[in-house]
Amino acid sequence: MAAFAALPSTPAHAGAIGSTPVATFDYQVGGVTMKVPTGCMFTHIVRGEGKNITYQNAGVDCGFVGALNAGFCNWRIDFTYVDTSNKTYRTSRGRTHTECKINPMRDNAPQKLPRYGKTCAHIHVNSVRRAGQCHHITK
Repeated sequence: MAAFAALPSTPAHAGAIGSTPVATFDYQVGGVTMKVPTGCMFTHIVRGEGKNITYQNAGVDCGFVGALNAGFCNWRIDFTYVDTSNKTYRTSRGRTHTECKINPMRDNAPQKLPRYGKTCAHIHVNSVRRAGQCHHITK
């Protein structure tokens, strides 16, 4: 136990991670019907302190039957920032990826937020929002 006492103290940091299931859906790509089965989760990770976000990432992981699908085509991930009145004041829109990917993921740049509220990540496939996940940013 004494070895731990010698370690320097570090500033307090906060973080959050959460996942939500991606509902099964079909969509069209070049006249071909693509199916996303059950078994995929959309996960959003945030690290920082107060209104300073130092790291933010969101992406999809698929398991079981979901891991056998062709992936997500024409996808993008957006990050939004919402105040305590539930008004969106900033959006970091991701680029649309035309390739099909089984595990789409996006990191976002660090953010200095002007107010408390929440940060959310949303995945869009063929311009349709398919899943979202949020974390509260509080004092």
